[in-house]
Amino acid sequence: MSEKKSLSLVVPIYNEEKNIPVFVDRAVAVLEKLCKDSSYEIIFALDPSKDASAERVVSLREKNPNIKLLLFSRRFGQPIATMAGINYASGDAVVVIDVDLQDPPELISELVRKWREEDADVVYAQRRTREGETFIKKAITHVGYYVINKITDIKIPRNTGDFRLMDRKVVTHLNKMTEKDFFLRGLVSYVGFKQTNVLYDRDPRLSGLGNYNRYLGSLTIAFNGIFCFSRYPLHLISVVGGSLLILAVLLLILSYFFSGHLISGHLLILIAAMAFFTSLLMLAIGIVAEYLARMYDGILQRPAYIVDRAIGFSFNK
Repeated sequence: MSEKKSLSLVVPIYNEEKNIPVFVDRAVAVLEKLCKDSSYEIIFALDPSKDASAERVVSLREKNPNIKLLLFSRRFGQPIATMAGINYASGDAVVVIDVDLQDPPELISELVRKWREEDADVVYAQRRTREGETFIKKAITHVGYYVINKITDIKIPRNTGDFRLMDRKVVTHLNKMTEKDFFLRGLVSYVGFKQTNVLYDRDPRLSGLGNYNRYLGSLTIAFNGIFCFSRYPLHLISVVGGSLLILAVLLLILSYFFSGHLISGHLLILIAAMAFFTSLLMLAIGIVAEYLARMYDGILQRPAYIVDRAIGFSFNK
């Protein structure tokens, strides 16, 4: 078994200049204790921001060369930024964490302990409580996890996000994946290996507001979990379509016997039924379109991201 020494922190950021210095102070304090020879790196994967996030990272790098920066050519979004950081990471283990300090850097010590002492390949941080989140956000998350675990072949632990440690062999397999809808927690579950958890209480953001729509963002993540890991919605279309066909025939037969002909006296019912069936048809088309859109993105073979500047790296991707 190879030595488990070096660590890479992958931190996707966008408009987070106020949180970056505090995060670095806390993260470095933890990493210096875990890596006695300073064999760690902190990779900030930065979507071009309106504030001075990039300048703040570059300034901090002047004091600590273990801090590195990936600056993208445009905004690609948090999941893709996370993927890019993982692609560029060189550590024996990679930890993904947000910069807003809702996920405490101090918990990294426990993630690393389970990796080193218990030989876990993935150690995910599992939320015991979720401070600062609305009831609607929690409800969407709860339903999303339930549906994904019910209809897909993978099982994603509830109350988890991207905050986790992954061994190098897990990262190697993740780096082979080319899909554009990068759903980290689903892909890690798909890869498998020995996985365990660490419970913690999630804090509110240190400062500012989240930089993506908390409801639409959660729905997008849920859709990626469903449409990237399950064919069940397609099977459901066939089942519902066949059932509705039988129902439609029965309605027409009943209409004929009760009225003596097909339409008279039942026009309103038929119109309502047609509207209902049309809505279901549009829903079915929408589900198929979700799969086709993902296939389309894959067929185009465009890169998932484009790096404008890679600061602190001794290699090019």
